[in-house]
Parts: sequence; structure tokens; C-alpha cells
Amino acid sequence: MTGDNGLIGTFLDKRLLEKGYEKVSGIDLRKGKDILDIKDTQIYRNIDVMFHLAAQCKINKSISDPSICHRNNTDGIFEVMEFCRKNNIKKIVYFSSSRVLSNERNPYTAAKLYGEELCKAYYDCYGIEYIIIRPSTVYGPMDDRTHRLIDIYIRSAINDRDLEVYGDPDLKTLDFTYVDDFVNAIFLILDGGWNKEYNISGREEFKVHELAKMIISKLNSNSEIIIKNSEIAQPQKVRLDTSMLDNLGYIPKVNLERGIDLCINFYKKLFN
Repeated sequence: MTGDNGLIGTFLDKRLLEKGYEKVSGIDLRKGKDILDIKDTQIYRNIDVMFHLAAQCKINKSISDPSICHRNNTDGIFEVMEFCRKNNIKKIVYFSSSRVLSNERNPYTAAKLYGEELCKAYYDCYGIEYIIIRPSTVYGPMDDRTHRLIDIYIRSAINDRDLEVYGDPDLKTLDFTYVDDFVNAIFLILDGGWNKEYNISGREEFKVHELAKMIISKLNSNSEIIIKNSEIAQPQKVRLDTSMLDNLGYIPKVNLERGIDLCINFYKKLFN
């Protein structure tokens, strides 16, 4: 597994081990293992499946410095596919992004689309089966140094710092997914058929401005909400079609308000 120390990787890794899977190796920059160094990793066991999560995951950073996105995401997936080919790993689960479904284009979505096409190419050419996962705004109770939206909002509200909303507060939405629901979906997908693309979300499109207000209220914070212009090439309305996943019996269990409560409780303990 690459990216096994990130939010999704941590929760997925734990669940895989609980279900009896054996982890052969993990590569994550958080523990000093760069994704491009995977080519130097020595494997002395047969591997059933590669989970590839490691990536530069922020659109705004990919725009401010495209080279970082290209190195981690484009070169990264190539090295992972070559590693699978050379080590006779016949299955890969590739974590793309729901943003590839948006009209907006940027270095991040371009790299993710390249990754999807490379998985399909290696299936056609080398028989490596794939599952493509397209997550939508996954969040959960973890001190992840990536610092995504809900993490930023809760940290800011706890410290009475302003919360920033980029875009029209009446229109800007995201489709949030609690991490446990996300991992549950992955196991349904593993049994649901390979060589397909699956969208995963909590099926809960929510206004970002309302989210900011909710977090401030729950924390009795003195933070204010600052409205800023939309960021470059950022989707302003995100809602995923999860029908393929729904056909496998997917039902999210944690709605956004409950998920926010769980995260707030985690951060309160963390900061104490």
C-alpha cells in the first residue's frame, strides 16, 4: 500500500488487517519513503493486490506548483504500475478523484486522468486488473498533516480564527464522505467486480458556508466566516452519482452532522 499513513490509508490499512489480510509493504512520505523510490523496494513474497493512495491531493497547490503534482501523481502512478508489472502483481486499486468528473481542468485532474488511463493500458497490455476509486471529500477523526477542509475549519474554530469560504456562499457545495463509510464502500467494491470505475461519496451534497456555520456553532467559537473569490479551476458544485456502488448495497451510515461531532470530539482530546 502506498500512502498508508494518510487518512484513508490509515483506516483502510487497519480494516484490511482486521479482516485477515497480510501487509507486505507500505510506502508513505510521512515515514520517509518517497513514492518514486518504490522501484528500489525489494519484494520476496507474492502480492495479491496493490493499493495506491499516495498523491499530492490539493488542487490549489497543483496550480501554484505543477511540478510537485506531476512528480507525485503522474510519475508516481507510472512507477507504481511498473512495479506491479515487474513484480507480477496482478491487481491494483487506484485512488483517483471525483474531481475528474468536473468541467474544470487543472494539473491535479490531468494527472489523475492519466493515472486512470494508465491502469487501463496496463490491463490491456499486461493483464493487470484494476479498480479505479473516485473519492469525494473524505474526512474523519485523525491528525493528518494534509490538512483538508474540515480539518482546517475545526482547528480554526477551536482557536477562534476566521473560516474562509471560496466562492458564492449560496452555491458552493461539496459531497462529503465519512472515512468509515468510505472504507465500507471499498470492501463492497472489492467483491463487486474489477476493471471498473467507482464513485464514492456520502451522498450528502452540502453548502460549504453552512458547514462553516455548523462548526462555529458546535464549538461556540468566536470565529467569523470570510467570503473570498472562487479559487482557480475549483468546482463550485460537487455531487456524485454513486449508482454503481448503490447497486452493490452501499448505504452510508454517518451523516455530516454526526461526522462533524466525531471529529470535534477527536480534536478536543488532541488539543487538550
